[in-house]
Amino acid sequence: METIFTILCDNSAKPLSPVMGEHGFACYIESENGNYLFDTGRGLGIVHNFLALKKELSGIKAIMLSHGHMDHTGGLAKVLQICGKTDVYAHPEIFVKRFNEATGRVRFVGIPFNRTYLESLGANFRLDTRLVEIGKNIYLTGEIPRLNSFEKGDANLFAYTDTGEKIQPDPLRDDLSLIVNTVKGLVIILGCAHAGMINIMDYATENLGTEKIYAIIGGTHLIASSDEQFAETLKWLDEHKIEHIGVSHCTGQIKASLLHAKLRDRFFFASVGTEFKV
Repeated sequence: METIFTILCDNSAKPLSPVMGEHGFACYIESENGNYLFDTGRGLGIVHNFLALKKELSGIKAIMLSHGHMDHTGGLAKVLQICGKTDVYAHPEIFVKRFNEATGRVRFVGIPFNRTYLESLGANFRLDTRLVEIGKNIYLTGEIPRLNSFEKGDANLFAYTDTGEKIQPDPLRDDLSLIVNTVKGLVIILGCAHAGMINIMDYATENLGTEKIYAIIGGTHLIASSDEQFAETLKWLDEHKIEHIGVSHCTGQIKASLLHAKLRDRFFFASVGTEFKV
């Protein structure tokens, strides 16, 4: 059976598709062992897009959250209201209070629900910092070590600890990615890649025991990258001969266009309605 990855939330929508775009990300995974949801977008389009794309929402085996930003967790309550009791995998710091000051004003950008409310809707939180096997050949990375010097994160993001201490930039230790080990190699789904694409890819290959990455899909956060980081990322993608790179959400239009110019046929836009089959 094929494994099918369908983008359910993204900033843009596939042309002529009956779906809506929003600032956020969500990916639906259909596998021989069941269906899974990675992130839930901001909450405006998730249910509509499920229905429009004729995907089964009520039978999801598990939900995985990439990190505690509202554009990845805002649809969680709506999904749970349909799914009921469901395992929700995430990092223990998913509920940290988070803010962004990129526009010159401070905005709350954390998960918009408290844990008690989500549990009342059926969320069975399974929080871990380690690599976790969600289902056969499906893994959530756990916390990613930040090992290189050029993937520095976003200085506009900050957070408050439970004791009221301000941390800037927000280390976003809860930034997780999804890995599916297929017959063609690893398919890695990024939420926002706050940990850095290269850090994530190196971690995935080391822990899954293979150098072969077949595809990378999702938000790369290259919109906030320095020239050095972007150049190193292009070099890494080329050296490792990644066959398919589908970008979305926080990649940014300028960086996406530069990636397309470099990668050509290996590149695609992972807009709402896009399906990738292995």
